[in-house]
Amino acid sequence: MTGRPSEVDAWTLTAVVTRLRRVLRASIRSEYPWESLPMAQVELLQRLADEPGLRLNDLAARHRLASNTVSTLVQQLVTAGLLARRPHPQDRRAVELRLTGDGARVLADWQASHERRFAEAMAGLPAADRRAIGAALPALSRLVDQLERTLAVEPPG
Repeated sequence: MTGRPSEVDAWTLTAVVTRLRRVLRASIRSEYPWESLPMAQVELLQRLADEPGLRLNDLAARHRLASNTVSTLVQQLVTAGLLARRPHPQDRRAVELRLTGDGARVLADWQASHERRFAEAMAGLPAADRRAIGAALPALSRLVDQLERTLAVEPPG
């Protein structure tokens, strides 16, 4: 943190978020040692669960990834039977992406595992910490929104 209590040190916040993501990824491997689904693929499955029918370019834009990177990840998910490509109803040249039944089940299992582990960890914290984390979520969400807006107006690197 900086010397001023009202400011947040970007490095500290980034380090905490990075550690949180790393431990969440590691925890899924401890429950499902066979699980080899990379986080990038999980994030695509989560997005398509929330927004079924996205086109590949839309998916790439939402994740701020190159289309060829998303294309490779999508092909891996299609090959694994977790995603399906379907003709877009209004544009025959385009395809939309949707979770398959297996994809929905894998994602649901993955999310349930994380929710269990998260709930166990939260239960081990003092009530004041649990309240503070809950109270911080809306502000953190607004921070992410602000960062996304900043990215949207910056010219590509």
